Amino acid sequence: METSKEKQFLKIIKFMPSIFVIFFSIFVILFLYFENKNTFNEEKKDIEEKYILENKENIKEEVSRVYSFIKQLQKSTEQELKNSVKNRVYEAHGIATGIYEKYKDTKTNEEIFELIKIALGSLSFNDGRGYIFMDDVYGNKLLHPIDTSIEGKNFIDYTDARGYKLFQSIVNVIKEKTERFDEYYWYKPNTNGQVARKISFYKYFEPLNMAIGTGEYFEDFEKMIQKKALEYINMIKFGDSGYIFVLNYDGLYLSHIKKDYIGKNYIENKGIENSENVIPEMIEIAKKGNGFYSYIQNEKPTNNLPTKKISYIQGLNDWNWLIGTGFYEDDISSEILEIKRKLDEKYDNYIKNILIIGSILIVILLLISRYVSLFLENKFRQYKKELDKKQLILHQQSKMAAMGEMIGNIAHQWRQPLSTITTASSGMVLQKEMGILTDEFFFEASKKINTSAQYLSQTIDDFRNFFSPNRQKTKFFLRNTFSTTLDLISAQFNAKEIHIIKNIEDIELFSYENELIQALINILNNSRDELLKKENDRYIFIDVYKNNIDEVNIIIKDNAGGIKEEVINKIFEPYFTTKHQSQGTGIGLYMTEEIVTKHLNGIISVKNKEFIFNDKKYFGAQFRIKLKLSEEE
Repeated sequence: METSKEKQFLKIIKFMPSIFVIFFSIFVILFLYFENKNTFNEEKKDIEEKYILENKENIKEEVSRVYSFIKQLQKSTEQELKNSVKNRVYEAHGIATGIYEKYKDTKTNEEIFELIKIALGSLSFNDGRGYIFMDDVYGNKLLHPIDTSIEGKNFIDYTDARGYKLFQSIVNVIKEKTERFDEYYWYKPNTNGQVARKISFYKYFEPLNMAIGTGEYFEDFEKMIQKKALEYINMIKFGDSGYIFVLNYDGLYLSHIKKDYIGKNYIENKGIENSENVIPEMIEIAKKGNGFYSYIQNEKPTNNLPTKKISYIQGLNDWNWLIGTGFYEDDISSEILEIKRKLDEKYDNYIKNILIIGSILIVILLLISRYVSLFLENKFRQYKKELDKKQLILHQQSKMAAMGEMIGNIAHQWRQPLSTITTASSGMVLQKEMGILTDEFFFEASKKINTSAQYLSQTIDDFRNFFSPNRQKTKFFLRNTFSTTLDLISAQFNAKEIHIIKNIEDIELFSYENELIQALINILNNSRDELLKKENDRYIFIDVYKNNIDEVNIIIKDNAGGIKEEVINKIFEPYFTTKHQSQGTGIGLYMTEEIVTKHLNGIISVKNKEFIFNDKKYFGAQFRIKLKLSEEE
């Protein structure tokens, strides 16, 4: 009868893993299918928003690049102007020097002066605005090609539009035989008396004791710089239809992809729907700094059709310029549709791969489950024999001392599943003898027996690993090590209502794992014995963390009231114990220190510590173990 039941039990072990594998695999495949379908649908919804944000960032970057370029031009404008007027004066000075050197031995200074005057008076630059002038040490104007009527007149006391005596500076240059830049405000020609800032440069000409100079109005030179900036902007193209447009604050187009817009007011161009409102609003954004703006452009450059456009506007208040660029919604729509098409294609391929991989996985898992089923047939007996054998050859004194507690833990953990197995099997026998055994009761009882047997098998596996005298270093994760440790002692701790609070980093260690587990169990059991003296609130706290590159800290503390100060330094001594002789030998903590310091090459220390948990103050012993993350053989 018993042999028949064992055969039935083994059949369940053979087929249940395979059935479980099939159902689990189907569940996983269906889960992945629906989960990824939802993910792809969400991705499609997010594409448009993300794509618009991406395009906004792109046009903002394009405008910012142009803005930075112009700012750099502005920064260098005054220095370029100074270099320009200085170079012109040096050229004129060189011409004058050449004429003087050529005729100084054959002509008088008056004759040479006339030759120099003719040569320099004919020089013209900067689109006809630039000319060379000459003055003597008395403030007399010797050369002024633009207005010859003032030649020969004295201007020593003449002041500019703001009261500055600029000719006195020229005289000083002559007297000091030097050169210098000067800045003043002068009436611009052909502007009805408009005053403008002018930068000049004078250089002393020693042979004739006079000054040669020239100047340029800052705003005229700045217009050259603006022209240079617009030429640069006109060359910028990006994407299929991207370009930079520029208007001044009066609404005049300065740069645009359509050349016929340039120089015209936005009212004339009619390039934007409702432009009488749109352009002023864009100008207001520019005056305040920058921002995005949406509108309808009547003619898209690529197809001349009305299209919604989103532009980024940047104001350049120094020049009263609006700089902007944008992108068209229809471009985004077509690109989004293409991306969605690719996503659908990707999703279809993903589903095919899931089905292929799932099928392969089911076959592999079925083969594995078959192997596991065969393995489980003898696992219980095999583990029990191995456990008995290992218990007989345990050589570590601390494990021998702990064996009673380990057996107690096994008893605690086996009691319930053994009771379940006994009840189920007895029930089946009784009902069979009475002829009332139903298939429903039979399968339910068999399921309970199978579940309990697997639990017993896992329990044996855990304890077998602990008692195995493994003296080879291995790599292991401390989180798994503590999980194994707590599994070994959890039954008695739970029964005594001792709560373990864990904060364990997942750190990899290279050492002797079983030795470490033995040390940890000794410390935890020591805390347990002390906590049993408390009526309630029994806590053990475990913290594991890495405090530098190559060291890990393991801290175990309890709220058992601590260790008396007069004996705290003796607890690691052999055979020292605070318990009654019948309760302990004092070997546990001694062996713990031996394991940590000699086997694991670490450091262990203990102290009493006060701490707060859940707003309550507690006091107890704290053990600290420091270990190197890696130890070479």
